[in-house]
Amino acid sequence: MAEKCDIGLIGLAVMGQNLILNMADHGFTVAAYNRTTSRVDEFIAGPAQGKAIVGCHSLDEFVRNLTKPRIAMLMVKAGAPVKQTVEQLAPLLEPGDIIIDGGNSYFLDTEEQIRNLHEQGILYLGVGISGGEEGARHGPSIMPGGVAAAWPRVKPILQAIAAKVGPNNDIPCCDWVGPGGAGHYVKMVHNGIEYGDMQLICEAYSLLKDGLGLNNDELYDVFAGWNRGELDSYLIEITRDIFSVEDEKTGNALVDMILDKAGQKGTGKWTSQQALDLGVPTTLITEAVFVRSLSALKENRVEASKVLAGPGQQGEIDNFRITTDRAQFIEQVRQALYAAKICSYAQGFFQLQAAAVEYGWELDYGGIANLWRGGCIIRAVFLEHIKDAYEHDPGLENLLLDQYFCDAVNKSQTAWRKVVCTAAELGIPIPAICAALNYYDSYRSERLPHNLLQAQRDYFGSHTYERIDEEGFFHTDWKKLKR
Repeated sequence: MAEKCDIGLIGLAVMGQNLILNMADHGFTVAAYNRTTSRVDEFIAGPAQGKAIVGCHSLDEFVRNLTKPRIAMLMVKAGAPVKQTVEQLAPLLEPGDIIIDGGNSYFLDTEEQIRNLHEQGILYLGVGISGGEEGARHGPSIMPGGVAAAWPRVKPILQAIAAKVGPNNDIPCCDWVGPGGAGHYVKMVHNGIEYGDMQLICEAYSLLKDGLGLNNDELYDVFAGWNRGELDSYLIEITRDIFSVEDEKTGNALVDMILDKAGQKGTGKWTSQQALDLGVPTTLITEAVFVRSLSALKENRVEASKVLAGPGQQGEIDNFRITTDRAQFIEQVRQALYAAKICSYAQGFFQLQAAAVEYGWELDYGGIANLWRGGCIIRAVFLEHIKDAYEHDPGLENLLLDQYFCDAVNKSQTAWRKVVCTAAELGIPIPAICAALNYYDSYRSERLPHNLLQAQRDYFGSHTYERIDEEGFFHTDWKKLKR
């Protein structure tokens, strides 16, 4: 059955299987291959049964079943497994054939693959995909980048299976991002923002649970209410649901039975590392990465809790619970969460702008916001406002300068500051919310104390400094002039 399939997919883990089923549902015939071929047989006999899906037991068979120019999509683990698969697959392909890496690959690895395959004439795409198992099956957010010549060929397939938004539910959350590793870079920043969003929500939860003493039923109601307003998002929605689930073993709330050690796969860390390389202040995402690392030190924290004192902890918290207007504090936390969330996205898009300059990409920031409006983990109603902001001003320097977001943060500022002060008084850590406020205050400050820092650098290292009254770089012999 040579040249039968519209597209082929390699890697039959959960994401790969669901993407294939999604493609088949949209009228495409798909070749399926997995290195462990028993998984191919299980898939064909199970979820794929009766669908236009062809199981293949070798890469040769896989390639023979693809219509020319061939489209081969990889859903394998990033790093060495992607490289090895490409090395095995590429000799079987011809000029004009297309390889799509749909995993969470590092963007520079994608650019290296593009260069390596260029002489063979094979077109390589690095495509970020977000939405997890459900998104893959019913419509993910898809962020394609790489060799632009491949885009017209894969566009009908990828846009068909993507999530849809808009008044008529007909705008696909998939469109061309840019050349090279741009698609995977945008997915990396998406994941970094996801780290920030999740940490902010956890801090709001801690303030309401540990500070105010809300039980899980009350927390469910709070998050359900928030999800009907400007915080309406997938992550708020699933957080609401989590508070309703009981542990089958104990009958307790399942969330209370989970150990407080967070895992991570590295994409948030990549975002922070790139921010440092570019010299941009992606502080909230970086703080969220560090807090996951700190949470993993569970045994250390248990020992430290026996030695290190807080601010009269339980007595302070008991008094706070008795004297505080609960509804007012809940609203203050909501406003602080929203303001911090705005800062997180502002930092993420600012990093995308810096990357575009560094790597020579022309990114459509409103278009990127549209890609994230449906299907992905950070999908949220307020992404519509981000799309509008960049459509109104494509050269917008920072989201905080857009009128909608400027007004929103100004409206929330008093509550935001009160929440930070309250957390400090009670000894409840909210590092991401604090990082967002510090970023906001630093960004809005006409003058920061770094004139002193430059003086210090010049004193010990002759690094020079600039003056406020004339141009140029200057050095002072501080030791000679000091008293």
